[in-house]
Amino acid sequence: MLIAFDSTQQALRAEMLLEYAEIEIDICPTPKEITAGCALSIHFPEADLVMVKDVIVQENVEVRGIFKPVENGYEQIEM
Repeated sequence: MLIAFDSTQQALRAEMLLEYAEIEIDICPTPKEITAGCALSIHFPEADLVMVKDVIVQENVEVRGIFKPVENGYEQIEM
């Protein structure tokens, strides 16, 4: 799974919050298939989706969206 952002500040804030929540994450470049205002995205395991959503909502992190890899690129999922 992948979180895309509109700003680097929100990406770095999300990184800190998710690491604090002990969620395994990786910072990566935003894939070209996803239009976002920030070049950074965060990869995380699908098993942690509920926890990731909880952190984003509780901490009011501004995200472009959460995306799931599919055969032809990425598909945005509901928040």
